This record gives sequence, structure tokens and C-alpha cells, in this order.
Amino acid sequence: MPIPAGGGSTGVQLHVIPLDGASSQCSYRDVISHLNLTRNTDLSTMVQPLKDSRNTTDIYLDVMLYAILDVIEKEQQFVAYFWVDVSWIDDYVLWNPEEFCNITLTYVPTKSVWTPDVTIEEMTEEDKAAQSPYLAIFSDGRVWLRNDMVVISSCKMKVYKFPFDTQRCNLTFKSVIHSDKHLKLKQVSSSERMREWSLELMQTQSEWLFQNMTYLYKTVDNFGVNQSMVIYTITMRRRSVLYIVNFILPILFFLCLDLASFLISDSGGEKLSFKVTVLLAVTVMQLLLNEILPSSSDRIPLIAMFCIGIFGLMMLSLLETILVMYLIEKDSASQESRPGKDQSLSEDCKDKPCKGKFHNCLIDVTDVKLKSCVPAGGLCCGRASSELPQVAEQASSSQLKEESCEFEKEVLKSLALLFCKKKDEEKPGYWSRMTKIINKVFFIFYIIIASLFLFYMCHCWKSTEE
Repeated sequence: MPIPAGGGSTGVQLHVIPLDGASSQCSYRDVISHLNLTRNTDLSTMVQPLKDSRNTTDIYLDVMLYAILDVIEKEQQFVAYFWVDVSWIDDYVLWNPEEFCNITLTYVPTKSVWTPDVTIEEMTEEDKAAQSPYLAIFSDGRVWLRNDMVVISSCKMKVYKFPFDTQRCNLTFKSVIHSDKHLKLKQVSSSERMREWSLELMQTQSEWLFQNMTYLYKTVDNFGVNQSMVIYTITMRRRSVLYIVNFILPILFFLCLDLASFLISDSGGEKLSFKVTVLLAVTVMQLLLNEILPSSSDRIPLIAMFCIGIFGLMMLSLLETILVMYLIEKDSASQESRPGKDQSLSEDCKDKPCKGKFHNCLIDVTDVKLKSCVPAGGLCCGRASSELPQVAEQASSSQLKEESCEFEKEVLKSLALLFCKKKDEEKPGYWSRMTKIINKVFFIFYIIIASLFLFYMCHCWKSTEE
């Protein structure tokens, strides 16, 4: 990044001193000494420990996963406990072990030497673990620092296959301000070695099962500064047993109860109230699921589709029950009104004079008398046909001719055939018999659709696609 003219906001001006071949000053410490910034600060802790500013400090990392504390899907956070080893070379902490009784290692306070500003990019909260107060210094200039870190980081959760999902969370180690020309991050151990160490050290994994840890080198342009990064990817799989027992199986039991409700009689209201209760129970399970899954998911999770599908099947079953109860009520109402109607029609026909109104009388006689139909092509009522000649003879003896009687007979046949078509609907219990057929057909349809839906959900959960 460009440096403001006149020393920027620090008010310190940089005086350029001519350099000759005899006395060249090109280390960072020479620059700090020239700026007089060491009056109240130890020089060894301020800048990179390099004797030549053209060199790059290599920071070696080793990360071990000690515990998986929590994975919060709703807030998309990953909480874990790590051991982080950081080592580098300090050109100003060298000594000859032979001059100091073969001492090759010593421990000094962390604040007494320069330490790299390595941070984790995904961290959303400050590290709550206590920092190590000491670090190790070797005679050859190697500095080794180990810290325990409670990392609360952001992690984009893929909950499409919840609760049979596998999550991958990244931890990006980088410098806060140094570019890749001054500070470069490197990994010491291999991915397989990190995985073995993590499995050996693992104390708790919550509801997750640790699978692997890999790393990747990367250089990224951050606001005009190229920075070296090491990206660690932690792969873990959810233990789904509790979710199966506490969530998926109860919903399947509700579905079985809904299937068993077909054995309940449709005459009363117990079946309808039972189905409504089961439907409300599934709704409660959906509310519990809403508290777990994040609302920012790109795809609808399979578990949500599972709940919606079961809810839809139960809703169809409830609608079928309402239809059946409506038809039964319609049948009951028709049975209550039919006896009074038949009796009134027969009395009206007896009292009604047929002279001049023979056509209306035939209609009433047909409506009352034709109760047993014969196959198509014949008259509907044998008893009615035997009485028709008497009615026709009375009519002809009054004022009608024999041709008019024959015409009235043809009209009676046509009307009889027309009313014969509605005979089945006029039989007692017609809609009750229809409801039994509807129940059988819908029950078979319900089982087929539910089986296909459950098979599809199992196939999606077992597929490798995320």
C-alpha cells in the first residue's frame, strides 16, 4: 500500500542517508534505529527478525483439532478447540551452545521477542482461551510458540440432506497486514498426519464424527495487498441416530396412525377429530424443525420436503373424510324425507280426478308405483302396467277415445324409462354404499402414493449429491 507523503499520520519523516559500499544499512532494525522509535520500546519485538529486508520470514504452522464443541446450524457457526503450533527463524537469537554449557533451548516470555500477526479470517468472536505466556528459543534461531484456541468461526452450512449431512468448515490462517513478500505461511505436517494426530487427541465431538482435515496454500489479493494463506478444511459427518428416533420415526408413526384411521367408522365425528389431531401433531414437528435449520439455505432441505409431503398426504386424507361424511349426511337426509313424500303422492293420486288431467295422474302413479325395474327394453313396473288398462278404460269411458288411451300409454312408457334411470339413487343407503367404494379406492391410492414418496425420500438421502 502507498505511504502518504511526509510520513503520513505518524508525523515521522524518513531522512534518506546516502549509502556507500562500505557501510550499507539495509535491515529493518537499522531503519527503526534511524527513526528513533526504540526509546520506550524494545527493538526486538517491533519488526521482523531479519538482517536483510529483501528476505521473507517463513511461518510454519501445525494445526491439530482437539475437540468439536458445537455446530450451530441456525447461526451457521462452528465452535472447536485447536492446538496451533507456530515456528519461525529469528536471526537475532543465535548463540553457540559450546559457549554456554551445550545449552540449545531456552524459554522466554512471549512478549520479549517478535511474534507474527497470524489470525483466522473466519473468526467471529475473540479467542476465549488463555494465550501461552512463554515460547521456546533454540540456539540455531528457531522460535516455537504453541497456543490453545477456542475458535468460534462462521461456516456456511449445507443442510440439504439433514440429518444425514456432511459439513465442511474452513479455517483460513493469514497475516493481518503483512504481504506475501514479507511473511509467507507454510504447513509442516501432511494432511494424513494431521488427521491421525487429531483422532488421537480428540476429546469430544458433540453430535459429529470427525473424518478428515486437509490444507491448501493460497495467495489472495486483499485490498491491494497480496497475502499468503493456509486454508484448513475440517470434514465431519453428523450422527443422525437421535434425529431418526426423535423426529423422523414419530412422523412415520403419525402417518401409520392416519392409515389406521380408515378403520374408524364414518358415521360419527370421532374419525374427523382424530385426523385433525394427527395433522396438528405434524405441524408441531415442523415448528421444531424451523428452530434448527437456517432460513438462509439455498435449497429446501429434504427433511422439510419430508414433513411437507406427510402433511400433504394427511390433508388429502382429511378432505376425503369430510367428503365421505357429507355424502353420508346427504343419504340420511334423503331417507328421512322419502317416506312422507311417497305417502302424500299416493294419497293425491287417489283423490285426484283423472278426467281432463290424465297426464298428471300418470306421472304421479309412475313416481309412486314404479319401485322395481326390469331390464332395459321392458316396462318398469309390472304392477303398474297391470293397473294402467283400468285407468285408461276409466278415462276412455268418460270422454277419451281408444287412440288417446294408446297415446297416454306410450307417454307412460317413456316416463317410466326416464324415472327408471334414477331408481338406484332413490334406493335407501345409496350414498352409504358409494362411500364404502370411495374409502377402498382412496385407501389403495393412499398406500401407493405414501410408499412411492417414502422410497423417493430414501433415495435422495442416500444419494451422494449435496
